[in-house]
Amino acid sequence: MQTIQLQVKDDYVKNVVGVLQNLKDVMIESIEVTKDKNLELDPHFYERREELHKLRDDIRSGKVEMLTQEEYDADMDIFMKDLEIKYANN
Repeated sequence: MQTIQLQVKDDYVKNVVGVLQNLKDVMIESIEVTKDKNLELDPHFYERREELHKLRDDIRSGKVEMLTQEEYDADMDIFMKDLEIKYANN
């Protein structure tokens, strides 16, 4: 016997289980439906993962420039000083 794992979109789980139930007596020994642990912890896990992979690819290809920590800190210091000046005058 072999095990096959399927990832099915939530909207289609009932349809897939129905199809598998029809085959159960002929070729399937058991059917187990489990929820994705990643989605239980974070409902947007796969969207976030896709965004992070795209960002990583953009950085590697040069589409997006990644700042060093020092550059980021300097930019944030300038930004915070600009905010202080803006709101000090109000």
